[in-house]
Amino acid sequence: MNATLGMVDGLPSLRMERRLAHPPEKVWPAITEPARLGQWFPFTVTEMDLRVGGKITFDGGGMTLDAEITELDPPRVFAFLQRAVREMPREGDNLLRFELLPDEGGCLLVFTQVFHDRPAAASYASGWQVCLDALEAVADGRPAEWPEGNFADLHEAYAEAFGLAEGVAERLGGQAGGGWRVWFERQLTRPIEEVWAVAGASSATPGAPVPDGLGAGVVTAVREPAAGLAAYVESGGGHVRWELSQGTGHGARLVVTETGLSDPAAALDAWRDRIETLARQLV
Repeated sequence: MNATLGMVDGLPSLRMERRLAHPPEKVWPAITEPARLGQWFPFTVTEMDLRVGGKITFDGGGMTLDAEITELDPPRVFAFLQRAVREMPREGDNLLRFELLPDEGGCLLVFTQVFHDRPAAASYASGWQVCLDALEAVADGRPAEWPEGNFADLHEAYAEAFGLAEGVAERLGGQAGGGWRVWFERQLTRPIEEVWAVAGASSATPGAPVPDGLGAGVVTAVREPAAGLAAYVESGGGHVRWELSQGTGHGARLVVTETGLSDPAAALDAWRDRIETLARQLV
């Protein structure tokens, strides 16, 4: 792992470095020529006007993604702004930047992505790590090789490294009876229906005790997943809402809130453990 998660202009910024065996002049075609870029990039390039302000069009496997080139300094810097698409409602525009720095006969690739959806950072980092492995092969003149699976172990390692497993506590004041609320948002690696079943939510019944792993108390409401729509379980006592919706890629986004707490510390620890256990069961 060689990635950091920071902030740029108030937005999350992912930075990854990769030392390549070839000088910038040889690597440059692999990131700017459509046919070669399409060998390792997540999407196929269908159109590219290689100039600042030029348009790039990607085929995203059933959806079209548009981008605009924002920097072009051959053979050093290539950057473009990838526009948000309706199919990814959580995400705004993404700025992708590739910089090639001469380094002892080869080069240092510095990749950055500035985006909006911080909980997606582990998905992005694990995906880009695999893509940069493929770029290295393309730059070497070798076929790109794609590992099998959904990179779940790598995803969870990045989630831990970036602090994405941690929750947030906030004081509510006069809202919801006062006290504290704790809140967790976690990108998972499996679809909603699979997470729903593994978590035990499929056995949740209004008026019955909350299933193990989803907290404590009595279930007050259930909405089961259908056609990728949100699903949730609500329970009384601690006023818990456990919600699944479509997240980044094919995985579900889990949001857990608990309100009406006099002291959030114990709830933060308990929910972190529950969610971490679930995430590991999905690997």
